[in-house]
Amino acid sequence: MMTAMAQNKIMQETHSGGAPIISLKGISKTFSNGTVALNDMSLDILEGQFVSLLGPSGCGKSTALRIVTGLTGPTTGRVEWPQEAGGQKEHELSFVFQEPTLMPWATVFANVWLPLRLKGVSKRAAEARVTEALEMVGLAQFAGSYPRELSGGMKMRVSIARALVTKPKVLLMDEPFAALDEITRFKLNNDLLNLWQTFGWTVLFVTHSVFESVYLSNRIVVMAARPGRVVNDMPIDAPYPRDEDFRTSSEYSAYCRDVSGALHAAMGSADHL
Repeated sequence: MMTAMAQNKIMQETHSGGAPIISLKGISKTFSNGTVALNDMSLDILEGQFVSLLGPSGCGKSTALRIVTGLTGPTTGRVEWPQEAGGQKEHELSFVFQEPTLMPWATVFANVWLPLRLKGVSKRAAEARVTEALEMVGLAQFAGSYPRELSGGMKMRVSIARALVTKPKVLLMDEPFAALDEITRFKLNNDLLNLWQTFGWTVLFVTHSVFESVYLSNRIVVMAARPGRVVNDMPIDAPYPRDEDFRTSSEYSAYCRDVSGALHAAMGSADHL
């Protein structure tokens, strides 16, 4: 019989990441008003990892995420996708924004169908995939509902389903749970981890919450502001699956203290630039 230690080792190896799937090479970003958002940011995201970008407001976390998606370009540096063929224009990724950004006039089904519709997939052809995505987030029975009829947590679930309907390899999330109440946030944290473990995505997750980053991630990249850059790269070696027992454990508390200390040090380093 396999020991608990052996099971934990296998779980960690499964989620510790393989080869790089995204590489940021010397990324800097200066906006037209002269604000330097990022300076010489280099970072490899390994396949299968759950990585959180953690830092204070204004440290360039969201800017880094948008550069990865191609929504904005770097001033200098480049983003590489080592596992993709050279010249490939579209990457197998999806983006979940801070707000659900749903079309209020459209049903839940239509909102989730949107990415496929933009690719020319008909409603009939998309039906099975949309239904599957809604089932993943527990909202299959709300396909005919409208956003105004949903709670904040349900709207975010629809946004996540819309991201999943394209079956991405990489899921980018920009503080998706920040506006939710604590109970809903905890529930969606658990649901997200379950989905990640089931489907094996690579997740790059932006947050300013130490507690959320420790609970979700197997790696936390701490960023400092003015200008944004990586100042600490911390593994979180606690085994998965994680649950409420982990949230109340001494191990979780110790990780939170270490990460909080790294964040405070990063904020101090910004003040002395």
